[in-house]
Amino acid sequence: IFLQQHLSSIQKQKSAVLEGLQSYYESFIDVMEFRDNVYELLNTIDACQCFFDIAVNFDLTKNYLDLIVTYASVFYMLSRIDDKKAIVGLYNCAYEFSNGNSDPSFPRLGQMFIEYDHPWKKLSEEFGPHTKSVTGALLSLRMLYPRRNLSADQWRSAQLLSLLASPAAMLSPTCCDTMACEYLSTEVMERWILIGFLLCHSSLNTNADSQNLWKTALRSGLYLTVIRDEVLNIHKLSEDFFDGLKGYSKRIPDIKECKDYVITNCGALRREKRNFLRNALKELTKVLEDEPALLGPKALYVFMALSFSRDEVLWLVRHAENIPKTKTPEDYADSQLAELLYHMEKLRTLLAQHRYVIQRYHLQYLSQYDALVLNDIIQGMYVCPEEESVLMSSFVSTLSAMSLKHLDAGEEFDLKAFRLDWLRLQAYTSTGKAPLALKDYPDLAKVMNMAQFHTRMMDSVNELLCETADLSILCFHARVFEKLFSQSSEDVSMQRYLTAFPVICSHFSQCLHPLCPEETEEIENQSLKLCVSFLEEISRQTCTVVLEICAEQCNLHEKLLPKHSAETISTARNKKLKKSLPKKGDVPKEKPGTESLRKDRAIVTNLDKMHQALTELCASYSICADFTVFKHIIVPAEFLLSQLEIRLNKVIVQMANYNQSTHEIARPSDLLAGIQAYVTSLHSLSCYINIDVTRLVKNLTGLLFEISDFCSALIVHCPTTQCFVNQNTENEQSFHAEEYADICGLRSLAELIGPYGLKFLNENLMWHIISQVGELKKLVSDNMDVLVQMRANFENPDAMSDLQKKLTGCENVLKRMTIIGVILSFRSMVQEALGEVNVSIYCLKDLISPEGDIKVTLSVYEMASAAGLPCEIDPALVSAIANMQTDNSSIEDEFKITCLLLVFIAVSLPTLCLDPNSFYSRAQGGHQNNIHCLATAVNHIAAAMFTVQRKNTRIQLQEFLKVASSILLQLGQNVERMEIKNRDSIYVILHMIVEQSPFLSQDMLETCFPYVLLRNAYREVHKTFIHTMG
Repeated sequence: IFLQQHLSSIQKQKSAVLEGLQSYYESFIDVMEFRDNVYELLNTIDACQCFFDIAVNFDLTKNYLDLIVTYASVFYMLSRIDDKKAIVGLYNCAYEFSNGNSDPSFPRLGQMFIEYDHPWKKLSEEFGPHTKSVTGALLSLRMLYPRRNLSADQWRSAQLLSLLASPAAMLSPTCCDTMACEYLSTEVMERWILIGFLLCHSSLNTNADSQNLWKTALRSGLYLTVIRDEVLNIHKLSEDFFDGLKGYSKRIPDIKECKDYVITNCGALRREKRNFLRNALKELTKVLEDEPALLGPKALYVFMALSFSRDEVLWLVRHAENIPKTKTPEDYADSQLAELLYHMEKLRTLLAQHRYVIQRYHLQYLSQYDALVLNDIIQGMYVCPEEESVLMSSFVSTLSAMSLKHLDAGEEFDLKAFRLDWLRLQAYTSTGKAPLALKDYPDLAKVMNMAQFHTRMMDSVNELLCETADLSILCFHARVFEKLFSQSSEDVSMQRYLTAFPVICSHFSQCLHPLCPEETEEIENQSLKLCVSFLEEISRQTCTVVLEICAEQCNLHEKLLPKHSAETISTARNKKLKKSLPKKGDVPKEKPGTESLRKDRAIVTNLDKMHQALTELCASYSICADFTVFKHIIVPAEFLLSQLEIRLNKVIVQMANYNQSTHEIARPSDLLAGIQAYVTSLHSLSCYINIDVTRLVKNLTGLLFEISDFCSALIVHCPTTQCFVNQNTENEQSFHAEEYADICGLRSLAELIGPYGLKFLNENLMWHIISQVGELKKLVSDNMDVLVQMRANFENPDAMSDLQKKLTGCENVLKRMTIIGVILSFRSMVQEALGEVNVSIYCLKDLISPEGDIKVTLSVYEMASAAGLPCEIDPALVSAIANMQTDNSSIEDEFKITCLLLVFIAVSLPTLCLDPNSFYSRAQGGHQNNIHCLATAVNHIAAAMFTVQRKNTRIQLQEFLKVASSILLQLGQNVERMEIKNRDSIYVILHMIVEQSPFLSQDMLETCFPYVLLRNAYREVHKTFIHTMG
């Protein structure tokens, strides 16, 4: 019943099951067909009695051993799939429901799964008939593998990979009998040996050479790579396998002895090999960078170095993922691996940069040496069948036809056909009954193997690099890769090599396969994730050192600021006046510059250490300007620029020292001095690394200066000294306006924020002004009727006196206008400071006038204002007023309100006399309660509002002048009232309005206000000024 329920579920969803499992089922069929084809090929090879020798028919032997290992790996991985029987059974069931019969391949698939439940046992049975061929191929490694598997001391004594060991032979071409064997991976050979003897194990009991070769490979490590991150614990596997075979009990102690040897010695031996290779590759890289022409005769050295290094890196990664129980776990970690990886990448870069040098050398070698030697060998052959003769003749003709003209003309070479024909010739001449046996002509094999290497230098250097230096497998060992990077980054001496880690991520695209396109996105994301994380960490470390140097330089610069001279001056003055000297216990303060005085250059300061660290980190960026990871172009220097920009913004915010609770902030001049010290230090960064520091400095976010409430009664705008100052009070104040809003401070602010920062500042200021204008309009609306009558009767004192009593909010109007005036005065001071620190085109503004096209005028004024030039009409204020909400009122209504607002201001001026702070101070050039800022407010607000309403500003201000003059003249008739106390100071405001206005003149003022009154007013306010001598 249970089975029937599941079968009915499959029947209902048979289409979905077939669609979902089809790719898996077909993959299993591919494995079965692969097995059938390998069966057939191996049987054919045995029937032909093929001869395999890695030193003679290298390509044939290599492909044969690769086939065996790949075949064994496929069925080992097949056995690891736990659900394979369920997948195949479920698919066949759905197939049967759909087609009425089972899939034809299903019985054979089921049988294959059963047979390979124990893969190594089944594989060893299958390879029994092939033992002779496999063993022969493996034994051809008995001379090569031990020679390649030497210790670091043996390498060192042989001066392996050293071009300087024999200077006389430096220009001689590197030749040997087995060119391709020299850069053949030892990991590949170990895989051939250990898996090969696992499948064909009979010779281990009968052949001493087989046993020695097998033991040597077992002593090389604990794990073998099957595919990607899948590894075999070869000792455990071999021990379990031989334990179940009769007659192999003696091999168990051999395996245990080899395992103990690996655990005890192999880690240290491999560490010494990596140390040797680091120095050898460093020397090789330096020599080839200095003399790239040596890449021609010594190209083999480069590929040997890359292959040896790649083997050691991958051995470390394999074993670091599965560290055995040992007393020295540090042997499976390497904090200096970055240097080895770095030099590997440098060698790859050199091969790419000097491709023409390599091609030119080997082209001449092929046509002028290989072709001649090969022709001589062919001529000396006694037996040469027709087909083999045709192939060898084509070899000679192909090589002889190569010319430098083809290379200089930019032609691309393709010699794959040459190498394929050589492989074909190896197959023809390696069979048992071949009329021409290749083993009888070792010179032919030597020359052809050498010529094959030379042809690869012409057209397939990149493919050869994939064979010898590909580290794409690290993509599947991400945890170990990150751990190795972390260990290297903690070693100061390795910091200059760290960029090798992200560059290696560019190899990861090579682990893709066209038959598995679904992996592309996942591997791409993994590669980019690793690459970005490495670069961000390198950039973070570099950025930290840069900012520490900048901070140190900023501290040194801060000691030189003028504010610190007071203490020195005071000390010198006290010494001159013979006042009390400091006590003996007091330590004298160090003067700036003492940190540079050193008696011994061996003394290393903290700044020296930081510069050394910066040199090391910046050197890592020199490996390459950019590289590609899955079609993404990566520029390491951009990561550093991005990090610097983000962290510098945070540093500058911290330098501002803004306290949100007290609203205290650093002085702009101090902040600017600190930023300039940082910028100076940043410019020195270009001495270490080729980056655009100017762009970095320009992109720094401008910090806005926090404006305190200058409208407070305790802070006064002082036109004489062009700053804001604190009023003298009995209570001590922590905030001193003159330290922030003086000329020096405002120039520093302008230099800090620049035109764009000032534009942002203006927007904030305009928001405050517009809010005040909105309240003023409400006050005008509330007193509309009274103001209309006042506008019509301003020359009638009696009527004005009665209407004045009905008017409400006079003080409120003046207070709000004073606030606007103070804000506009501050803005004017900042703009003037901006004009002083920036180069401007002063004549541009003079070419237009307010009477012209107002749109053109405002556009020019906006440009001029951004440059810090004063304008008759404030474009920012015009824009802000134009954007105000008007509740759908017409332009005429707005115009009426604006005119009445000016009337309101004019008739309210007498109330200022009642304020005791309304007196004019000659020392400050203004009034104690900032009412002198009314002049700025009236002129700017009137000009902006009438510009928006397209009215004549001059006519309306003349009306204001008449009303204000009439009201103030009536004030002069009240001799006994309190209003006359500060009357003269109020008269001065009227003169300021005219003096600051581009629309009014003194002649206009004299027509409505006697000049004698102004003269007397100035004389009276100057009587109270006390002259003092400093």
